[in-house]
Amino acid sequence: MYETSFEVYDFEILKMSEKNGELPPKKPLPPLFTFINAGNSGMAATCVVHPMDVIKNRIQVQKERTSIITVIKSIYKNEGILKFYSGLSAGLVRQATYTTVRLGIYNQLQEQWKLKHTTKPNFGILSLMAGTAGALGAFVGTPAEVALVRMTADGRLPKEQRRNYKNVFHAFSRIGKDEGIPALWRGSVATMGRAIVVNVSQLATYSQAKFLIASKMHLKEGVFLHFCASMLSGFLTTFNSMPFDITKTRIQNLKATGKTPGMVAMLLSIAKTEGVPALWKGFLPTYCRVGPHTVLTFIINEQIVNLYRRYIQ
Repeated sequence: MYETSFEVYDFEILKMSEKNGELPPKKPLPPLFTFINAGNSGMAATCVVHPMDVIKNRIQVQKERTSIITVIKSIYKNEGILKFYSGLSAGLVRQATYTTVRLGIYNQLQEQWKLKHTTKPNFGILSLMAGTAGALGAFVGTPAEVALVRMTADGRLPKEQRRNYKNVFHAFSRIGKDEGIPALWRGSVATMGRAIVVNVSQLATYSQAKFLIASKMHLKEGVFLHFCASMLSGFLTTFNSMPFDITKTRIQNLKATGKTPGMVAMLLSIAKTEGVPALWKGFLPTYCRVGPHTVLTFIINEQIVNLYRRYIQ
């Protein structure tokens, strides 16, 4: 359907249908609406999958081997069920910044492409759009990312070492006061590198996967097609981004002691001391978060666009 920026592979058919009068021409979506819709979609999805973010970060910050079941039992027994939503305010602010920028820019780039071209963008163009949007979004969202990592991992520290941030804004204030404003962008290079991989894997691959699944398996446009494409996209996204993810998590969870290690140095250190497989530590909870988050974000985003087209535009 033309209503959403993700439906790029029916591009020529839709353009021809509009030209022949079979479909009314669609107006471009207003940039403000595109960005607000992107942020709201990401925030709504985060409210559902946030516990998996907590579990994933707990697994990644500890060097010893553990399992998802062990972490779940430990949090529930020692901290209570509400701790599965620790750091939710940071997660929501992260979506309000990172997802608003990266998905908003990606959608706008595709809207502009539709206005200027009569053919669909190829996978290389989609990847360039997704990577650019991801890097910009990650830079804007890094402070919330730092707060999120620290707040979700705080419960596993000894009581005397816990930071005890009350909310994301308290975390911003404490980090800026105790460690300096630049500390809010700690790990930004790793975060941006991860975001480029994530967005190319997620956004561009989602569009490609949708087309292949629909054409090969003859699935009609709908929630089930979105689900299948999103879960495949989520798997590739998780696998490709995990080394960057664990690297930035370790860097952002460090205390302010001396010089912050670089992304490559931290990545090599993890591989050397814990083994290469450690770069994919927490794969299952990450995938259990990324897959459903991708599904919910895209479906919510598309449904809001449909409602906007129907009742406002």
